[in-house]
Amino acid sequence: MPRRPEQRPLTPVLGRLATGGSHMFYVDKRLQFPVRVETPNPVFARALQQAIGGVEGEIRVAMQYFFQACGARGNPKYRDLLMNTAAEEFGHIEMLATAVALNLEGAPLSLQEEAAADPVAGAVMGGINLKNLLSAGLSAMPVDSDGVPFDMSHIYASGNIAADMGANVTAESTGRILATRLYNMTNDPGMKEMLAFLIARDTMHQNQWLAALEELGGHETVYPIPNSFPQSEENQDFSYAFLGFQRDGSEPVQGRWSEGASIDGNGTFTSRPMEPMGEEPNLGPARENSGAQAEQL
Repeated sequence: MPRRPEQRPLTPVLGRLATGGSHMFYVDKRLQFPVRVETPNPVFARALQQAIGGVEGEIRVAMQYFFQACGARGNPKYRDLLMNTAAEEFGHIEMLATAVALNLEGAPLSLQEEAAADPVAGAVMGGINLKNLLSAGLSAMPVDSDGVPFDMSHIYASGNIAADMGANVTAESTGRILATRLYNMTNDPGMKEMLAFLIARDTMHQNQWLAALEELGGHETVYPIPNSFPQSEENQDFSYAFLGFQRDGSEPVQGRWSEGASIDGNGTFTSRPMEPMGEEPNLGPARENSGAQAEQL
């Protein structure tokens, strides 16, 4: 059986200051949901790292919701919605990090036994990411399943509440896909129990972001984003035209996107092949001392 930590881990929780209405964070010694591992599996620990530091993982959504909340202007309830969910996601990181550590209990501290039987298997320790051993002492890290650190490049916080809600639906959708794949990868009852909880929370989060978009007015009010830009100033010949770029000039593939009323209710879908309307670009000669070849001057 894996060793249990003597003290319950700390779970970030969102709170409110008694006065002033500002957000703050505090911790609780208990995990948000029970995490138990009956049969430690270092390979599954590596897979779980994707749910921590992968592009579909919990670090991504926690940071995305946090920075969206920090820049949320207008009705303060949307800031509260975002910050509250960010706090929840921090707790999910803690759950998954605990699960990684418990699954790594089965990893050998020495490569000698493995290497004696099979040098290749010993080198890779049956699929374990050696960073978890060498850099973290059999603990979780802010990396994906290949050990690549999460670099925050997939954090989307635009300052537009509707755009952010749409990005959040996508984030929760890819996160739920990952969680279901992990659920199907393991037979450990404790891991399935934990992942079933996380999958359910992804279901709620998808729906809450969609509900927020509905509350903001739904498709006919929210879109096109930003709805503050007057459509009279865009080239409306192309606002609702599905354009085909087939080399033979044939009609593009037809569907709901090519006929009928537009989703935002502001136009009618059409479709047609696109023909070039601009000139052939000619930039002229390169500047002197720009590092170009003599033939370019």
